[in-house]
Amino acid sequence: MTNSRKTIAVWQPYFLGGGAEAVALWVLVALVNDYDVTLCTLTGVDLDHLNAMYGTDLSRDRLQVRPLLSPGLTRLVHGLIANLPWVRLAFIHWSIRRFKAISAQYDLAISTYNAVDLGQRGLQYIHWVNVVEQPWAKAGPIMKLMLKLSRFSEANLKANRSLTNSFCTAGVVKQTYGIDAQVVYPPVTTAIALVPWPDKETAFLCSGRVVVAKQTHRVIEILAAVRQRGFDVKLHITGGGGGTYGWGYERRVQKLAAANADWVTFHRDLPYADYLKILARCRYGIHHKPEPFGISVAEMVNAGMIPFVYNRGGQIEIVNAANSDIIFSNAQDAVEKIVAVLESRDRQSALLEALVQQKSLFSTERFTQEIAAAVATCLSPIPTPTHSL
Repeated sequence: MTNSRKTIAVWQPYFLGGGAEAVALWVLVALVNDYDVTLCTLTGVDLDHLNAMYGTDLSRDRLQVRPLLSPGLTRLVHGLIANLPWVRLAFIHWSIRRFKAISAQYDLAISTYNAVDLGQRGLQYIHWVNVVEQPWAKAGPIMKLMLKLSRFSEANLKANRSLTNSFCTAGVVKQTYGIDAQVVYPPVTTAIALVPWPDKETAFLCSGRVVVAKQTHRVIEILAAVRQRGFDVKLHITGGGGGTYGWGYERRVQKLAAANADWVTFHRDLPYADYLKILARCRYGIHHKPEPFGISVAEMVNAGMIPFVYNRGGQIEIVNAANSDIIFSNAQDAVEKIVAVLESRDRQSALLEALVQQKSLFSTERFTQEIAAAVATCLSPIPTPTHSL
């Protein structure tokens, strides 16, 4: 008996932690029961570890993993990728070239790592634009070398069906590539204990990599000003650094946290289970960076927190733009809005009620259903037009 199941190859070059990789894993979850799925990565993956991290239940019985390099090189490759951006880009484009060489063997090729030339018309989930490539006319010497390495075709990229993580990103995708992208919000995969509001700590959580773009030092300054207004709030900073190139900024934040150690705790490289405990027990969150989406903000909403966010980026969609009490335009505006919420139980209750409505947008059930529908559309034969006489 021949196997009638469609075959799908999913390209995700590496797994080093983060929301984009949660998307990749839950794409696999959405597909493995109905298709023969192969995950193509640079090196081997530890499915047990990834399952524990992201709440998935993937196994080798239902998923074939195809490393493009020897699994023995995993630690070396991950170290180079984390610390040397040009090496990371070289590995990515080398893996694209390898993937294109085999993609025609499958009924559908999928990229969960942004817009890419898949070697055939496929499906791509775009977290942000120009992550893998740049237009040839704008590319520098290193990028041009990478594009030659992967034999990258911008036309193939634009021919793919596209999904993306927010309406914010969809607008940038249209502006950058001239293509439409369907919004499928990433899933929140954390199993968060729900702690009643009165039992939570009057504390803020700032989550994510401690890098310049996240403006972690600015968060400390904002909450220091809030404390000067008479509110005894605490701050928990979680997340590692940005590799070798981010070391200087991380050290700066460590010094600032140490200088305010009576109310700031910097949890560097916190074990995941401990991060979830902090996520559950904090009343408030704060996120200063404009994000394409902002998975840490979605986690805050799911944990029953009130997150304060910057007024540009996909994180506004997470908290709902109508909740203007928690969307700030600058540091002083953040201070004023935080103080206004802290001093009013009625505002807190109204915001908590409004944010509950947002949770379903980021469920794993909704995500897998929308991915399955998009894949089914890609695999459906294009109807032949009928002509009447």
